[in-house]
Amino acid sequence: MNDRGQSTVELALATPLICLLVCGLVQVGVIVRNQIAVQLAAREAARSAAISSDPQTAAGLAARRSTTLAPLEVDVSDDAYVVTAVVRYVEHTDVPLIGLLLPDIELTASVSMAAEPP
Repeated sequence: MNDRGQSTVELALATPLICLLVCGLVQVGVIVRNQIAVQLAAREAARSAAISSDPQTAAGLAARRSTTLAPLEVDVSDDAYVVTAVVRYVEHTDVPLIGLLLPDIELTASVSMAAEPP
């Protein structure tokens, strides 16, 4: 029996699956990185809103300065004692091959801090 070329055929059959797996890992890495960026933006927004006389404006500016992700949606709710900042970002899955298989993902982070009147 002649087995010449068998490993070449096996490699040719396995290569698309390996490429798909690697692209999936890259997409997961991008999503995790952007989730961390959204959490940082929420923390900065809550910190700025907690010490500002205009919490919504201060939070929006701080969130946008802290990350390069755009567009960020920043919502601030405040009462006499606690300020809560919620930041949302829609991650477009655009890694080749994987972007076609996965829908866009909404990343959200919420941070609450004690209000400190100016």
